Amino acid sequence: MAIHGIQARARRQIASGPRFTTVKMTSRGGIQITLTTTFSDNAEAGARALPGYVDEVIEGLSTAEKTLPCKLFYDERGSGLFDQICELDEYYVTRTENALMGAHAGEMAEAIGPGCLLIEYGAGSSTKIRSLLDHLRDPAAFVPVDISGEHLVRAADELKASYPDVEINPLVADFTGSFDVPAPLIEPARSVVYFPGSTIGNFAPGDASKLLKTIAERVGLGGGLLIGVDLDKDPDVLHAAYNDRKGVTAAFNLNLLVRLNREAGADFNLSCFTHRAAYNPESSRIEMRLYSDRRQTAQIAGHRFDFDMGESILTEYSHKYTIESFGRIAAEAGFQTRQVWTDADGLFSVQYLELD
Repeated sequence: MAIHGIQARARRQIASGPRFTTVKMTSRGGIQITLTTTFSDNAEAGARALPGYVDEVIEGLSTAEKTLPCKLFYDERGSGLFDQICELDEYYVTRTENALMGAHAGEMAEAIGPGCLLIEYGAGSSTKIRSLLDHLRDPAAFVPVDISGEHLVRAADELKASYPDVEINPLVADFTGSFDVPAPLIEPARSVVYFPGSTIGNFAPGDASKLLKTIAERVGLGGGLLIGVDLDKDPDVLHAAYNDRKGVTAAFNLNLLVRLNREAGADFNLSCFTHRAAYNPESSRIEMRLYSDRRQTAQIAGHRFDFDMGESILTEYSHKYTIESFGRIAAEAGFQTRQVWTDADGLFSVQYLELD
């Protein structure tokens, strides 16, 4: 698989910032790909072409509590590590959601209705969508959206081979940013966003509400949202899921620094940072961090950042909801909950919302 001539640019992920460029290319499997790329105007970049996310990284590392944007997890290596996380015994999310999709995809497809334009946010390897595509009636098109270009196009080529009658238009973009969805050849009856996994939990409630509002604008009146929502549960279950014994989640977290060193010329000492995730009961969320094991300094794009021993970089939140608490956030964006599917243990939910 290759996206001819623009692989490196596809890996420079979308961020808030300065300049956006949209490029249309064709994969070896014949899939038309839309790539939205961005470039940094940072004056201190010098001759080095820095990826557009650098300004956001510098801003996060300059705050009192250092942070890195979790969307940077998903370069090619990070996406592969996340696929490994999904197979771990401790990580209940994927197997529980897959079981729900396997058992109820027909009901979900019925709720969505025929002729939809289906847009998947954070498509990744596009495994979960197969259950839905098996049951949807005459979809106008499927648009998988993901920040990892190589991962996305490989998955899209495989989907096209399995569903030759479905128009598939992969879009390399950051779904939190600005992007245009390719128009399908067939006029859709409605637009529906599919947002699987527990990604909505990575956003603080206020930011989650804002994202749901942008989804509402995208699907319009009568449109829908099929979304995975992780439910609040025993903290011991959560701790195990985010601190697995094999260390895959640790490698996934540290890959943020690997990526910054490779793409942005940073000099983080990987052996001097340690992954830890802890549950915050007051906020009903997992907080994933990288802890500095000693006093040290790291540089990126001409900026120096000092770390005390034990100081952390917050890399991800994972908020957990009740059915009621998520319903309130969805209502702020104008969505009404139509159906909810949960497992017998109440670990996870898939919810279908409509915009009235």
